[in-house]
Amino acid sequence: MNKVLLVEDDPRVASFIIRGLEEQLYQVKNVNKGFDAITEVMENTYDIIILDIMLPDLTGFEVCEILRSRKIIVPILILSALDTPHEKVKGLQAGADDYLAKPFMFEELLARINAQLRRSEFSSGILDFQSYAGIEINMKEQSATRDGKELNLSSRELKLLIFFMKNREKALSRIAIAEAVWNLDLDMNTNTVDVYINYLRNKIDKNFSTPLIHTIKGTGYMLKSKINES
Repeated sequence: MNKVLLVEDDPRVASFIIRGLEEQLYQVKNVNKGFDAITEVMENTYDIIILDIMLPDLTGFEVCEILRSRKIIVPILILSALDTPHEKVKGLQAGADDYLAKPFMFEELLARINAQLRRSEFSSGILDFQSYAGIEINMKEQSATRDGKELNLSSRELKLLIFFMKNREKALSRIAIAEAVWNLDLDMNTNTVDVYINYLRNKIDKNFSTPLIHTIKGTGYMLKSKINES
């Protein structure tokens, strides 16, 4: 039985979600404050967190950032009445895996929960892209090294690296990267993808003789040990 932590301070919304998930045989724990959510996650094991933004103490963004800073890799689905592109980007940059606006259909919430759980199960398995060009990914520890040097990646940077490793030596568009790594159609007027590419470059290419992340003009980016000069 999958365990869900629901961080929601509106009793009506919480009751609606709990009833629907329990009918689907999920085990749900509800807390209504950000600090309580952090305590719960640090002390207990959950398969997914459903997180409201507007809480009585911390914001959902702050909860996200604190959990990710403590290396908590549980999928986080933000559920909020704040529905602007800016708020969505802010949530994803804080470390959320998905963002669903209120009001919502329960069927969509359930589908997004199941999608995140499938990704989590897949990521915990034995993968065929864990090693390439000196990079080693340890899925169990959610860490990565290059030539034996710890890269100290954030959870989002690790997801980005995994996507590159899965698609190594392939040109990837910014849209494809956004859809795969953020699981959302990001507003492509933002530079979120480019910012995170730069973050990752600074960790896997800086201080190494051979760069691995290359900009492909007119397309996007590629992970490859060598790029043919034209």
